[in-house]
Amino acid sequence: MIKVDRTFPAPKSLETEAKKKNGSYTEKDVVDQLLRDFRKKCYICEINELQDPQVEHLLPHKNGKYPERKFDWNNLFLSCGHCNSVKNQKKYDEGIIDCCKDDPEKLLTFKINENAVEIEKKEETEDKTLDRTIELLQEVYGIDNTGMREYKSDMRFKGVLCQMNLLYDNLEQLKENPDSKMVQRKLKVLLRRESAFAAFKRCYIEEHKDIYPGLQKYLE
Repeated sequence: MIKVDRTFPAPKSLETEAKKKNGSYTEKDVVDQLLRDFRKKCYICEINELQDPQVEHLLPHKNGKYPERKFDWNNLFLSCGHCNSVKNQKKYDEGIIDCCKDDPEKLLTFKINENAVEIEKKEETEDKTLDRTIELLQEVYGIDNTGMREYKSDMRFKGVLCQMNLLYDNLEQLKENPDSKMVQRKLKVLLRRESAFAAFKRCYIEEHKDIYPGLQKYLE
């Protein structure tokens, strides 16, 4: 999960559709603006170049029970089908981190080992929103209560592993040739917020700032 800069004004169709009995919050202008703002990535798992983009509500509208949420531009997020499905549980109804308002990198650490992702709070607090966010992220990368969900979560976990291995390989190349402009460019691309699973890669570099002080500029 990475910080997203939401653009304004809101898509014009939202105001029009909100006045209809069965209005849609997925008109083309909404989808196009979400794709641009969210860099074509799911805001939860960070898989990129979405094949199944969905418009997800940070706070659920519960089939119209909360109509003020349904067409609220600040409540619409770009999600993949897997994360939207996993998040659609009552325990997440009170919301997770709003990555358009708060920077997840300042609140959480994103790590991975051979078996699972490890996401923790940077500071020990009683913030239930952070707790729900961590639980959701752990689920989308590791849920296995159905065969399809296990496949999709495993695919995302392997995606994180792949990106981290790319990062490690390029860091090794940087050690061997610290003046290489090509390696520097590759690392810059890997650490951009637009890249897949960026939070994990950026967290690693931030936590190893003593070893890679020259790469900290790519986290800005």
